[in-house]
Amino acid sequence: MTTSTDPAPVTTPVLDASGVIMRFGGLTAVNDVSLQVNAGEIVGLIGPNGAGKTTFFNCLTGLYIPTEGTVSYKDKVLPPRSHLVTQAGIARTFQNIRLFANMTVLENVLVGRHTRTKEGLWSALLRGPGFKKAERESHEAAMELLEFTGLAHKRDHLARNLPYGEQRKLEIARALASKPGLLLLDEPTAGMNPQETQACQELVFAIRDQGIAVLVIEHDMRFIFNLCDRVAVLVRGEKLVEGTPDVVQADERVVAAYLGTPFEGAPGDEEVAEVRAAEAKAADTPAADGATSTTSTPRTEEEGDTA
Repeated sequence: MTTSTDPAPVTTPVLDASGVIMRFGGLTAVNDVSLQVNAGEIVGLIGPNGAGKTTFFNCLTGLYIPTEGTVSYKDKVLPPRSHLVTQAGIARTFQNIRLFANMTVLENVLVGRHTRTKEGLWSALLRGPGFKKAERESHEAAMELLEFTGLAHKRDHLARNLPYGEQRKLEIARALASKPGLLLLDEPTAGMNPQETQACQELVFAIRDQGIAVLVIEHDMRFIFNLCDRVAVLVRGEKLVEGTPDVVQADERVVAAYLGTPFEGAPGDEEVAEVRAAEAKAADTPAADGATSTTSTPRTEEEGDTA
């Protein structure tokens, strides 16, 4: 008898960040972080405040040039320029909304089309047939995105007059206008109410269904665990754990990191052990000439955080 088995599905990495290190003087904000995002996948990046999540995003998108390590998109190393990263196929939103406040909703999305148009300065000045065709195509594509995000009825509104949740949607629509293969979302639900958060989750699923991979930073744990296929946890600039939502939620180190308590293997454990050994040795040594020996226990960084 012969048995046949179906081959395992092949996953194609869209993003491959390998050994990324980002130093600012003597401060290491991101320390040897590696992460892959596959095609059609939603990956979450979580961690306490100051863990280095946004800094890592900036390294991926060319806003920062990593001190060490490489960032590749579809097997090609990305150039250290943000506009070239966008042109390669990676788009992002920001933690703090960065819209053109005095431009209309439609105009904001048209800005995102810039990297996908071939018309230059002379074409714009002469306004020939080629320019008019490109302008018409950009307008149609922008309107499709506004329909997709539910903002078509506000196409002529100024961006600054939109409610907060719709400004978030507009920023996503502008990012999608560059036709990315990978979308990076930096805290997309920050400041949203439960209804807006649910709408954002549905929008991200719809984006994934269009074949766009998504990497998202978020502090809303319910949102991130319901949304993502995989989750990576950063603590003090280092990747602590990576896996499915169930695996990450069950990891006691993740819980300890969010509560601010030390965990086994945490940075600083060796220093704590040295201090305790020194204390024990001092306690076993009798004081000279009958003097009373007192030991002052230095506070470690972890203990200070816990306090």
